Amino acid sequence: SIGNELNDCQCGYTDPRDNYFAQISYDYTQAHTSAEHRRYLRDLPTEIRFRLNERRVLLCHGSPRRTNEFVWESSSSNQFLRRLADEAEADIVCATHTGIKWERTLPSIEELSDSTVSTQSSITEPDAHWINVGVLGRPENDGRTCVWYTLLEDVAGSPRTTFVPVEYDHCRLAGEMRAERLPEEFVTTIETGWWTTCLEILPSKERRRGPF
Repeated sequence: SIGNELNDCQCGYTDPRDNYFAQISYDYTQAHTSAEHRRYLRDLPTEIRFRLNERRVLLCHGSPRRTNEFVWESSSSNQFLRRLADEAEADIVCATHTGIKWERTLPSIEELSDSTVSTQSSITEPDAHWINVGVLGRPENDGRTCVWYTLLEDVAGSPRTTFVPVEYDHCRLAGEMRAERLPEEFVTTIETGWWTTCLEILPSKERRRGPF
């Protein structure tokens, strides 16, 4: 959105309060992004594909089908996630957008839909994996001030995911945000690790993890 100078972030929020704070953040970013950085953002691919050993890996922002799709851990069934992965021809899907890290191993559609399948049955279709890689832009709504990235490795032929915390001088950032006269709600999240904005999009289970 920033690269193409759109009027809003196209984040996919549906609640007016979420959109209100998203627009403040977006307008500030628009005003402080150089033409060079806009070109860089505009030229970034919408997805990246590569192979990890023999597994097909897809990196996308929201989901394989929509950049701004929120795929939440609590409200996404194995069948839904596996179908998205299969339609995208990916064995491992790495997404973000929600800002909350999680991962899940997904059996084949046949195994998921047939409750009579024995654990000893021969399933030729391999497991798929869905990974939400977290976000570097703000804390995870868990009361910790760190942010997160994800390390994906092949270990003896199997994928291994490691969620890595990144500590930084969040007190300095909070001070800089106040100096820029950004909303105190934004600053509170940096100082406490709890989200105070863009909460209405959260499913009830994820919402209950925080104090707001």
